Formats: sequence, C-alpha cells, structure tokens
Amino acid sequence: MVSNFKILVAFIIGTVSVSQAQVSKKYEWKQASSGGYTYKYVTNDPTQSRFYTLKNGLTVILSPTPKQPRIQTFIAVKAGSKTDPATHTGLAHYLEHLMFKGTDKYGSLDWAKEKPLLDKIDDLYEQYNSTKDEAKRKEIYKEIDKTSGEAAKFAIANEYDKMMAMMGAQGTNAFTSFEQTVYTEDIPSSAADKFLAVQAERFRNPVFRIFHTELEAVYEEKNRGLDNDSRKVFEAMFAALFPNNNYGKQTTLGTVEHLKNPSLKEIRKYFNTYYVPNNIGIIFSGDFNPDQMIGKIDKSFSYLQPKTIPAYTFSPEKPITAPVVKEVFGPTPESIMIGFRFPGATTEDAQLLNLVGEILTNGKAGLFDLNLTKKQKMLSAGAFAYTLKDYSTLILQGNPIKGQSLDQVRALMLGEISKLKKGEFDNELITSIVNNLKKSMLEENQNYSSRANNLMDAFTTGIDWSNRVAMADKLSKITKKQIVDFANKYLSDNYVIVYKRQGEDKNIVKVDKPPITPVEVNREAQSPFLNSVANIPSNNVIPQWTDYNKDIERSKSGPLDVLSVQNKENSIFRIYYRYNIGSWNSKLLPVAAEYLQFLGTDKRSAEQFSKEFYKLAASFSIKTSNDVTTVSISGLQENFASTIKLYEELINNCKPDEAALKGLKERLKKTRENAKLNKAAILQGLVNYAQYGAKNPFNNVLSDAELDALTAQQLVDMLHNLGSYEHTVLYYGPKTGQQLAAELKPLHAAPASFKAFPSPQVFTKIKQDKNEVLFADYDMVQAEIEWVANSTGYNASATPTIELFNNYFGGGMSTIVFQTIRESKALAYSTYAFYNTPPKKDGTYTMTAYVGTQADKLNDAVSAMNELLTNLPESEKVFLVGKENIRKSLETERVTDDDILFSYFSAQQKGLDYDIRKNVYESVNNMTFADLRSFFDKELKNKPYTYCIVASEKRVKEDDLKKYGEFKKLSLQEIFGY
Repeated sequence: MVSNFKILVAFIIGTVSVSQAQVSKKYEWKQASSGGYTYKYVTNDPTQSRFYTLKNGLTVILSPTPKQPRIQTFIAVKAGSKTDPATHTGLAHYLEHLMFKGTDKYGSLDWAKEKPLLDKIDDLYEQYNSTKDEAKRKEIYKEIDKTSGEAAKFAIANEYDKMMAMMGAQGTNAFTSFEQTVYTEDIPSSAADKFLAVQAERFRNPVFRIFHTELEAVYEEKNRGLDNDSRKVFEAMFAALFPNNNYGKQTTLGTVEHLKNPSLKEIRKYFNTYYVPNNIGIIFSGDFNPDQMIGKIDKSFSYLQPKTIPAYTFSPEKPITAPVVKEVFGPTPESIMIGFRFPGATTEDAQLLNLVGEILTNGKAGLFDLNLTKKQKMLSAGAFAYTLKDYSTLILQGNPIKGQSLDQVRALMLGEISKLKKGEFDNELITSIVNNLKKSMLEENQNYSSRANNLMDAFTTGIDWSNRVAMADKLSKITKKQIVDFANKYLSDNYVIVYKRQGEDKNIVKVDKPPITPVEVNREAQSPFLNSVANIPSNNVIPQWTDYNKDIERSKSGPLDVLSVQNKENSIFRIYYRYNIGSWNSKLLPVAAEYLQFLGTDKRSAEQFSKEFYKLAASFSIKTSNDVTTVSISGLQENFASTIKLYEELINNCKPDEAALKGLKERLKKTRENAKLNKAAILQGLVNYAQYGAKNPFNNVLSDAELDALTAQQLVDMLHNLGSYEHTVLYYGPKTGQQLAAELKPLHAAPASFKAFPSPQVFTKIKQDKNEVLFADYDMVQAEIEWVANSTGYNASATPTIELFNNYFGGGMSTIVFQTIRESKALAYSTYAFYNTPPKKDGTYTMTAYVGTQADKLNDAVSAMNELLTNLPESEKVFLVGKENIRKSLETERVTDDDILFSYFSAQQKGLDYDIRKNVYESVNNMTFADLRSFFDKELKNKPYTYCIVASEKRVKEDDLKKYGEFKKLSLQEIFGY
C-alpha cells in the first residue's frame, strides 16, 4: 500500500479523435436504460463510459473495452487525509492498510476465539493512548504485544492477497491521498464474480487484526517519508499554501505523535462514517458486458446502507500578499519549489490553469523548455498544475546548474512567468498544445488501465466528466488574451517558495522501533470463505501466445530489415531504429545522444526544431543502454513523412555548438554530483559492484578528465555516423509493413554497406566464493539492504521453475518473504526477493533480495532474510496459490501493439524463436514443491552473498556489519567512477 502524492504532470485525462478535430461536437449528459438499469453518459465520449447511481447511492462507472480479457478495477472512497480527525492524523492511511486484514469470515481460523482478544487489544490501545507515564505505557505495550501474539494464533495473514493471487489478479494495492482512498486490482475478466464476492465481503465488516505489526509497517513508511526530501518539500509547500485547510494542516502519513498513539476505535468510527455507498465509487474498465456487470455489482453491494456524510468545512485561505519563504534541509541536491494558489478542480479557472502549466512546460516548446532547459540556463525546470477539490496550485520546480544559486533559479523561473504575463510566447503554442493533447488522448484510450484511472480521478475530485471529454475542444477556443489576463490575475508576488538546501535536518523525529514478538501467520490455513470463492464458477479463458512468424510482418526498406505490427485502432505511429551498439562500444554515445537536443543546423536552431516537432504532435528520443541504442519517433500517421524528414534533417545536419557543449559539460558534472547524493543510485552502484567487481557497467562512464577533453566535433561526428551502422526498423502504426517500407525508403536513407561496430568492452559477472559486505554511508533514518548472489548460466528450460519460485518466494504480498519479514516480524515496509533472468543467452542469473528497514532493525532484518535464503519454508497452500496465479495471469495476458516487437527481440537475445510463456503455462501445473526445493538447494542454499548496504554510519555499527562477511566501505569515487 502506498500514500499517493498525486503529482499530476499531464493536464488532461480523457479521449477524443484527432481525425475529427475540425468537427464541432457536443459533449452533453444524456440518460439511457439498458439491462434493467438507468445510467448517464456523455455524448461523443469515445470511452463509452456509463455512470450509474444505485438505489443506495453507490456510484458505478463502467467503461467496456474488449482489447484484453482483463478488467482494471478501482474501489474509490471520497475520504483521505483531509478528513482525518485533527487528533488522529494518518488515520485514513492506517485504515487503508487494515482493509487488507480480512473480516469475521476470512482471515480468521476461529472468529469466536479471536474476537475477545481483538476487543481486548482495542481497549489496551485506548489505555495506551490516554496514559502519559512512560513506564506505564511500556507495561501496557507489553500486554498489547502479548495479546496480539495470542490473537494472531487465530489469524490467517494475507488471506486477501492469496484470494486475489488465486484468481490471477495483478497490481494488488491501495493508496491514500488528500481526499481519496483507492483500492486497486487488475483482474481477469473471467474472475469478475470471484472478485465481487471478495470485495463485497471486504467492505462489509473489516476486522483490524494483526494491528501492531501492520502499524510498524506504517512506522516504516513514515520513516521512509522522513528520508524523502521531495516529500518534505511538498509538505512544507502545502503547509504554507493552505494554513486553514487540511491540505496543509495535516499530512497523509500523520504526525509521529499520532502514529505512536493510534486508536482502533477511532479507525472503526472513521470507517463507519465515510465508507458508505453514497461516498464510494466502483470503477471498471476492460472486457465485460456492462448490462451484465451492473447487475452483478448491484447484487453484491446492495447491502450497504447510505448515511449522511459530514461536510468538510474550512475557513477560506487569506490572500498571499508577499512571498512566503520556507526552508527544508536534507542530503539530496539543492532545488527550489514555487507554488501559487488557485481555485479548485471543478472550476473553469482550474481548466485554464492546466493550459498555463502546458504553456510553461510541455517537454518541447514551453517557455521553461525553450528558454531555461534548452538553453541550459538551469539543470532542469518544470511547471505543472496540481488540482484538488478545494484548491489548485501551480507548481514551479527548478534545479540549479553547477555554481548557480537558488535565488538565481528563482529569478529565472519568475522571469518566464513575467513573459507569460506579457504574452511573450508563440501565437501558435495553444494550437500545438491542443494537437498534442489529442494525440495523448488517443494513446490513453488504448489502455484499459488508463481509462479506469482517469474515471476514478474525476470521481474523487468531483470533476464533471463531460468537461474532461470536451477539454480539447474547449482549450482550442481559448485566446492568447485570455491566458494573459488569467496570468496577470493570479500570478504576482503571491507565492510560496521552498528552498531545499543541503544539510542535516535537525527537526527529524524518527518513529522508534517498538518491541514486537513475531506473530503467527498460519500459512497453511484457509477459511471456508476462501474455499467458497475458489468454487465460484468462472469462464474458461484460452491463452494466446505470440507467434513471431505470424504476428510480425517482415519487409525491407533498402538494405534495412523492417519488422512491423499494424495499428488498427487509431492514427498513432511509433517507429524505432534499433542499433546493436551502446555505451559498452563507446562511452561517448550516451553523451552524444544527450547533446543532440541542444543542437541546430544551418537552417534551424535547436529551439526551432523543438517547436516544429511539437507543432506536428510528434516526438523523438535516443536512448542508449549498455549494448543497444534505440531511436524512438512517434506521432500521427498523417504527419509521418514530415516527422521523419525533420528528424533526419536534425541528425544528419546538426552542427557543432561550443556553447551548447560547455553547457552540457556543466550539466553532466552537476548531474553526476547529484547522483552521488541519491541513495537509490548509490545502492544501484553497490549492486553492480557486487555483480561485476570494481569495474562494472554502472561506473563505465567518462572520467572527469575525459569529459573535460571532449570536443563538439567528436560528438557531432558520432551523431552523423549513427545511421551508417546496421540497424533494424520497428514500426507500429496504421500502415502495413510493405506500405511503411515503401514510404520510409526515400525518407530514411541507408548506405550500401554498413560500418563495423566498435568493439565493445566486456563485463563479466564475478564468481563469489565468500560472503562480503559493501557499505556506503548516507545520512538517513532507514537502512537499505540488498543481497546479491551470481548464479549459473542461462537455461531456457529452467524458466518455468524460476517463474514459480519467484511467485512463491518473494515476488508479491502473498509470498513467503513478505509474510515473514513484514507480516510476522514487522521488520520492513518494503521487502522482496527475485531470481533474475539475464537478458541474453550468454548471461548468468543473479539472486537479489531486498529489505528497506529502520537502521535499528538492520540486524534483525538481515537475520530474518538470511534464514529464508538458507532454509526454504514449505507451504503447500502458498505453493498452490503461486501456481494458480501464474496460470490465470498467463491465460489472460495479451502481448499487443509494439510490445510484440519488443517481446520478439527479448526472445531473440535469449536464443529463442518462440513465446516462452507457453512453456511456462504448460509446465507449471505439473510441478511439485519438490521441484522448487531441488532448485533452491542447487542454486541458492548455502551460497555466498554480497550484502550491499546503504545506511548512516551514525546509526549502524561497523562491527555488526562485519559479522556478515568481509567488510568494505566504498567511497563514492569507487562506486561512481568519477
């Protein structure tokens, strides 16, 4: 489960047809009846969404799309941290976690025996909360821990997760934000009846069992938040923008004091108040018959009784008359955030605000894009609208280049705001934004998950769906004068600015580790309810495997191989030039790829190229990995020729620009400095070191001296020569392969003979013969621990066993690792373990395991994971759940669109010419636990591991770490290579 900060970068959610852009449409609410139910819909809504309100007030939104036999589901409650009681902040988030613990019908071995113990725990927590004497509190907590252990003997941990896994669900999770708590599942269409049975029971009478270990998981999440400088900046921003509203007065995770003093009775009261049908929306998008589905949902949830929902009231915020300045300290790079306050999401002004955000930043032709990023005046700059029910904000974010002060960053960003207010932006920019919006709408409408997410967001924020569907048409009518007037109305010195500075945060108060006795998880137990759900009939689904010979059309464009899949849904095309050359062949290649965005030709400047691509609703990028470089170009088929010509003009005729190179070098140096302040990057470096040794793919970068010596001509020559290397063309779009090849040939010329690739540097995984500890010091509350063990060479026949092992052992919330580390022992918020398959047939497998925990729990966490990696626990029930999850997931998984092409290359790299998922599906049903045991004993048991640990040396002891293996503290120079 996650607490969601809901940072909205894209400003529009919905779909509309580009080809009908010039036709005046009406987007009106209409009413219709079908299947015995009345619903509302919006005319000209290509999602064909139906909006039902059932007799008890429950909102049901259905958007059918048959592309894949799956359904994205959301059960959304219009309640979040904004409606937390002031005396119990973080409560909505607690409740989100507890909604996974079951009811009196599932999650319990014996409800009659469990209930008195849970009631006692309720009362003990009330005593604990009202007691101030620390000695007495400790005694009460000991009793809580003891009683919780007794109650856990009657609990079945993770039974909800098991039921969802058995029906083939994916993405089991939930999130809490300011005014929403949302429960999410991606299920097979055939499992809809099972899903509804579980959810109807889940919301009937949730039982808050195994509470104190789950509370510890929330503690961990809070401590991770304390280590997250970005979160702290946002919280500081919202506290200053909204001193009267709970957007600013309360945080989603709550205060440390309230975390230490939870009340189960208050949580139950919150559930009874807000989890009522007239405050809940059930959103489905996917493959189903809406006439049938609405009847099933109604039957499942008709028992819910509506109640009057307390209105959230607040004093209106007073105008900000002068900049409000705040500071946040932490180890990550310096930055600033500026926020302006606007009216709420349902207002016309909020729609204009979204447009303003795009005028400032759209990735190509916004004022920030062209004037700050493209000209390399800043390391990065962005602006976006953040819309909520009561208020919205315009957020500006900026990161300095080397030697630049935060005040200089502020001046640069506010300078662009000044240009906006004066109307100093391209007259065609609004039209370009609308065209790009229509393209993104088409792309979103292809994905059933995106549809469901958009509808859910509209429901929780109260935005009228007709306005979202009509957004592109509405924005096309906005004039430049309206934008200028709007900017002058709202944007002056009425902002909050948060300076994120480097340094120790002296205000952090971490949540201390409480003494917790591990509790029973009863893996082998199953409730009668689980068995009844398993026995609900479901339609058989015939799996579909990719046939690379039939599903991919092969053609030629001159000497180039063209592999294509036809897009029969809309006018979007995506084309890729795939080169078998990467940073292992040349460390200059990724630098050249980045340099291109700052270059022009004799005829056009870099800024003009950006504008032209944006006008065409097109984009391109060059991505370089270790051994592959991919040029990706996308747009509308009607603009295909213009888009390809524009790219070819740039790549073939770009000219050296010394000023751009100087700026790029400064940018790269600052980016490299910033990476050394990023704990995730540091851990990634440690893992590479563990796998490959001191010289590894992670630090295979230019040294400082090499970077300084780099010339503009070197990089431009590399860009000009890129097309002379052999490459394959991949295409997904409306044209057939033959049509595409004929059209492409004069646009993308290929030489008669290709240049030989530069010889690559080879990195080989090391053979570990002893336990080692690689340590990096980082100022944080948490400790990040990753186990690494290189294993044997790739073997395609082992794939089914590996898939089942990962599904059983450590790949989800129903697995052994999660149940043990988090549910039973409360040692981590996040934990997992995977046996990783190499991307190529000549590669080797690597076992990785991870625990993110409090520093004072590091030793317990290491011991717990080591036990699992040494002795594989046997659970027939978890094993069967894993098998069923794989089978159901594969039955309903469809590889579509350009994923077919990427799947082909992934198989080809492994030496396969077939879809290996078929082998997994056909093999897994006949596998036994003995197969997993044999695999584990051979590949993992008693193998040496390298422990990669990022933590504060103030919070962990070196002597403790030396117990796990030969200790080595790595410098940032050793990790990063510069």
